[in-house]
Amino acid sequence: MEWACRVRLGTGRWWLRRVGLLACLVVPGLAAADHDAVPPKDDPVAIHFGILPIGSAAESREQWRPLLEDLEKKLGHPVSTVSVSSYAGLSGAIADQRVDIAFLSGRLAIEAVQHQHMSVAAQFVRKDGVKGNVAMLIVRSSGPIHDLKELLAQPGRWRYGRGEPLSVTGYVAPEAEVFASRGLNSDTFFASVHVSNHQNNALAVVNGEVDVATSNNPDLDLFRRNFPDEASRIRVIWRSSLIPSGVLVVRDGMPEPLRSQLVDFMRGYGQGQGAAGDRERANLARIPDLAGFAPAEDSVLKPFVDMEFQLIREQARHGRWVNEQARDARLAQIDADYQKAMRLLLKH
Repeated sequence: MEWACRVRLGTGRWWLRRVGLLACLVVPGLAAADHDAVPPKDDPVAIHFGILPIGSAAESREQWRPLLEDLEKKLGHPVSTVSVSSYAGLSGAIADQRVDIAFLSGRLAIEAVQHQHMSVAAQFVRKDGVKGNVAMLIVRSSGPIHDLKELLAQPGRWRYGRGEPLSVTGYVAPEAEVFASRGLNSDTFFASVHVSNHQNNALAVVNGEVDVATSNNPDLDLFRRNFPDEASRIRVIWRSSLIPSGVLVVRDGMPEPLRSQLVDFMRGYGQGQGAAGDRERANLARIPDLAGFAPAEDSVLKPFVDMEFQLIREQARHGRWVNEQARDARLAQIDADYQKAMRLLLKH
């Protein structure tokens, strides 16, 4: 169940001990809302900015707040945030065209580009300059699981904490590279499956509520800052191949010149010299592992499409079929669907 409050943001400090707890923020000039409280789209002035939650929705809003306040001042348009507690909530707001620009990754970005009238404008760049993240599986340092081999050797024993199916690092990457590639399905491999965000799942590992959970490097870094004592009790037992960073997508129907001004602002943020550039880079540093926005187009999403179809193929290849012909027909259909998806992606 999603919870949010629509408020005017203020300068007061707020404290969040349990990342799973959602809080209202009060900062003047920047409205915050969940997808059910977004200002109507007949408002020709406001810019609606969708934020994919890292940690909690409230924490994500606070991380983005200084950048969005600068955006509001620079373009002279009020900025309303669409910050929700689930991937599905943000996808619904985009489908309803109640979002003008959004931070997305993986399936959400592909869906937005192919079916929801959005286009990629920029890709996130990490502080080390790499345009990508790494998915992880984490366990308690003092727990019974010491490595991936030990995890996989005992099906039906462990409790699993993962992300939503729309999450690349929370579901798609570990499912494709760890489980499906070995003919396994995490939903049946584990004794139980708990679905939440990376921050709550990390807490569940530390508290002994699950035995293993998904994470990624930005979220684990954030967890270390928020919970240093708890983080010291976590061990990483698996890392994925490099996964492309999230992207900024912009609504195709957004009027000009506002659309171009918005894209230019985001791409140029933190690139200036002197005190102003330093301040912007400090604002970017509030957002986990973010150093800036590199210009990008829809084609940057190809690795996400590849990973998605890798998972689907592996699940089909290792599935149970009445005969080989049925399996081969399904694999042929998957290949055809992949080619169609690529055509849709690259024609934008």
